[in-house]
Amino acid sequence: MERSLETQVDQAVEAWLRWVPRWEPATHRGRVAPCRRCLGSPILSAVGIGGNVPHGVQHGLSTRIKTIVDHAVADYTAHNLPMLQRELDQQAARNRARSYRPSEDLAPEFEGMPLDPEPVPGAPFLFTIAGMADEESSELPPLPPLSDEAKAALRQEVTLADEYANMVGREICGILLRHRLSVQAAISQYVEPQIEAMLEELTRSLDAPFDPDAG
Repeated sequence: MERSLETQVDQAVEAWLRWVPRWEPATHRGRVAPCRRCLGSPILSAVGIGGNVPHGVQHGLSTRIKTIVDHAVADYTAHNLPMLQRELDQQAARNRARSYRPSEDLAPEFEGMPLDPEPVPGAPFLFTIAGMADEESSELPPLPPLSDEAKAALRQEVTLADEYANMVGREICGILLRHRLSVQAAISQYVEPQIEAMLEELTRSLDAPFDPDAG
């Protein structure tokens, strides 16, 4: 039996709550570009996660919720939008033809994240994971062209899919409201102490930058 939207959201939040105790601050240099999935996300606002929460913590939840929206839209498209479904099927078949698919089957905490670290000025990469994936994609044959009428019909179906996604997203935001207390409690228990410890360590190193015994 298909799970209700409410059940799916509850299970996604529970999975995130089980993951949060394993979260640790990143030790590598942060990226310059903001995450378009998390920046200003109404999903995160609904559950009470603000911009001051580390991005890795935000991303783990926003990706889990996005998967629910994606599945709902995919089901709606399969039953109501035949032209868009045909285009998606063709694109999926094209993707399956690639032997190298580094962005697939990732854990929610890494899905949608950049495949490569931020480049260091003056030290170019010999190769990048994203570049290798793009090279293989460029070798595949293009999708068949569409007529002007087909393009117009496809744009209309894409608009309907976007409207449905927004509707599902609004419903999910309402469901998430009741998870605010448990989410904020997890952040207070597992995330904030680690951030405070990092700040204390930074303060000590700034207070005694030339002390060989510091730390």
